[in-house]
Amino acid sequence: ETPVLFKQELQNEEAKEGKQVRLTCELSKPGTPVKWMKGDTVLYASEKYEFKQQGTVAELIIRDVKSVDA
Repeated sequence: ETPVLFKQELQNEEAKEGKQVRLTCELSKPGTPVKWMKGDTVLYASEKYEFKQQGTVAELIIRDVKSVDA
């Protein structure tokens, strides 16, 4: 089976505190499960984090951005 690769890797994004930011990556295979992490910590869907995935594109939306989210 062909390994899943990043067609488009995450790019740095800037946002003002209190706003939201959207991080996007594109994978080589649609419907591949994605695990979002900050360092060694796995992120879970919550009021702060929203995950979207359509086809090969996966998105992480971080709401109410703070400096600790860098």
